[in-house]
Amino acid sequence: MNLRKNVAKVFLVGALASTMFLTACNPKGDGGAAAPADSDTLKVGMECDYAPFNWTQTSEEKGYPIASGGYAGGYDVEIAKKIAESMDKKLEIVKTEWNGLTPAVTSGKIDLIIAGMSPTAERKETIDFSNTYYTSDLVIVVKKDSPYANAKSIQDFKGANITGQLNTFHYEVIDQIEGVNKSTALETFPAMVVALRSGKIDGYVSERPGAVSATSANSDLTFIEFEEGTGFEASEEDTSISVGVKKGNQELLDKVNDALSKISEEERQSIMEDAVANQPLSE
Repeated sequence: MNLRKNVAKVFLVGALASTMFLTACNPKGDGGAAAPADSDTLKVGMECDYAPFNWTQTSEEKGYPIASGGYAGGYDVEIAKKIAESMDKKLEIVKTEWNGLTPAVTSGKIDLIIAGMSPTAERKETIDFSNTYYTSDLVIVVKKDSPYANAKSIQDFKGANITGQLNTFHYEVIDQIEGVNKSTALETFPAMVVALRSGKIDGYVSERPGAVSATSANSDLTFIEFEEGTGFEASEEDTSISVGVKKGNQELLDKVNDALSKISEEERQSIMEDAVANQPLSE
């Protein structure tokens, strides 16, 4: 998603301390050991559940094999392929739950996190980050027939039931809305779409690409963009996404940055447009 930020510093510290336990019981990981430093395989972790950045699909068409089965697609997958190609390595996608990504790269279970992750100050205490490979802004996804569909400011959501993804910056910024009913955080974006369509919430916070993806897949949804001064306050580190690397692995970080430097801004936008167009539809 991301542009996403853990809301508690203690979680990150705890994640480092409990790395072995979290990675061992992660239901979506492949459970394998870290590849040797001279391995010809580049292991990349992502949720595979965060369109248009990454998703899981059953078809091989325009997809890439996931180590544990199935295929992954999306913006992050295409970026991962380019990085692996630049390093002359074979790409391996390791499907990993959001909260397990940082422990996985810290333990060496994966080499890189490419999952719409923001290079926040808290995360930088635990892992290193590459240069930015995408930048976006925050919006609110609502139903088209919602009384909030014509909102112009985040303050127009006073009294609304708004949520965001668990352990992300999206959930934290809801506090900027005066009088909002901050609903319980949900673990995934698909879960938030279901909650929104069923009427359990009035909206959820998302970055723009994710909102475009959700509304493209669900014709009854729309999203609210905000003019400067009427939206959420966020730092550049919160609205940009970077590749996560094990702390201190400067050699790998340099190779990642070198690969990213070869992808022009025009190509990045083209990749994102293709990802939005090719995402699996829920309708």
